[in-house]
Amino acid sequence: MAERGGFGRGFGRGGRGDRGRGGRGGGRRGGARRDEEEKWVPVTKLGRLVKEGRIRTLEQIYLHSLPVKEHQIIETLLGPQLKDEVMKIMPVQKQTRAGQRTRFKAFVVVGDGNGHVGLGVKCSKEVATAIRGAIILAKLSVIPVRRGYWGNKIGKPHTVPCKVTGKCGSVTVRLVPAPRGSGIVAARVPKKVLQFAGIEDVFTSSRGSTKTLGNFVK
Repeated sequence: MAERGGFGRGFGRGGRGDRGRGGRGGGRRGGARRDEEEKWVPVTKLGRLVKEGRIRTLEQIYLHSLPVKEHQIIETLLGPQLKDEVMKIMPVQKQTRAGQRTRFKAFVVVGDGNGHVGLGVKCSKEVATAIRGAIILAKLSVIPVRRGYWGNKIGKPHTVPCKVTGKCGSVTVRLVPAPRGSGIVAARVPKKVLQFAGIEDVFTSSRGSTKTLGNFVK
C-alpha cells in the first residue's frame, strides 16, 4: 500500500509539473535554452558546418544521408517554426527485489508544419526529465515528409502523394489523399502528427488497439 501511495504522489507531482511548463517555469526554461543555444559548441563536423552557415537547410543533410548527432542542428535550421507537444505521459513499473520501481514515459512530437516531423520517447524517474529527453530525441529523429496533390496540381502540395499504410504492433493506420478543403479527417493523435508534418487534407482509417497511444502515434 505504501508503494501505491508513493506512486500516486509521484504522478501528482508530475501532473503539476507538466501544467507548469506553460507558466512561469516555462519562461525560465526558455531563457536557459536561449543561453544554451548561444553557448553551443559543436562537437561534430556537421554541427560545425551548420554553425558556420555552410549548411542552411535540412534537405542538404537528407540528400547526403548525414547522421544528426546534435539536437541544436535541428533547432538552428528550423528556428522558431519548430514546435513540440507532449502527446502522453504514462507510468511504467518494473518489479525488483525491493518492490516496484516506477518511472515515467513521455511521448513528444515535434514539427515545423512544413514537411518535417519527429517523434521522441523517453523514460525517466522524473516527469520533467522524461519530457526534456523526449524533446531532444524527437529533434534528433526529425524526418522529411513528402507531400503531393489530389487531382490538379494547382498551388502548394497539400496532401499525401499516394495511399500509404503504416503499422506498429497491432495498430494499422492508412492515409488516403483528399481533395483541397477536406481537412485532416483523423483521430486526435494522428491529426496532431499530420498537422506538425504540414499535411492539410487527408483521409485516414485505423484498426487495431489504437488506445495504445505509443503504437498509434508511431
